[in-house]
Amino acid sequence: MPFQDIIWAIAMTGMGLVALVFVYVIVNAGKAVDPAAGSRTQARIASLRKGLFGLLLLIFVGASWATLHRFPIPRQDTSLQASQVVDVLGRQWSWQMSMQGQQSGSTLQLASGSPVEFRVTSADVNHGFAIYDPDGRIVIQTQAMPDYTNKILYTFTKPGTYKVMCLEYCGLGHAPMVTSFEVAKAAGG
Repeated sequence: MPFQDIIWAIAMTGMGLVALVFVYVIVNAGKAVDPAAGSRTQARIASLRKGLFGLLLLIFVGASWATLHRFPIPRQDTSLQASQVVDVLGRQWSWQMSMQGQQSGSTLQLASGSPVEFRVTSADVNHGFAIYDPDGRIVIQTQAMPDYTNKILYTFTKPGTYKVMCLEYCGLGHAPMVTSFEVAKAAGG
């Protein structure tokens, strides 16, 4: 069963339980209650509220840990110690990508199997820097913002031509803001 279907089933079960509680409250709303039973009910409600809060807190902490324990965003204040570093500059309406040791104007060539650090910034407005694999699937993305450099780390496993496209509308020339680079099989790999 796909993960999305599991989440859907959990959500539907939760909504069903909430609906049952509403039906119970509506059915019992008109009944008279003696004072002693009312105070016992209030004590039970307070106890139930505390237990529910504790359960929700436990679920929140567990879900946060499960989704963030392998935090996908690398530290931005230090070098990522990648063997390949690509500087990316977004501007209306093009991407400029360069790597030390490669001739300017030539197609960027990266090796598969070793980490690549992309240092992404913008010369003008916000851009959405997204890399698509040869099959057209997005593999990683970040924001390109003026006066700030976002760093992302990615290890390419599949050789081929990768496209870089802008994911944030940045003006009239947004749609053709595309470039590409090559990922070659690593030497000896």
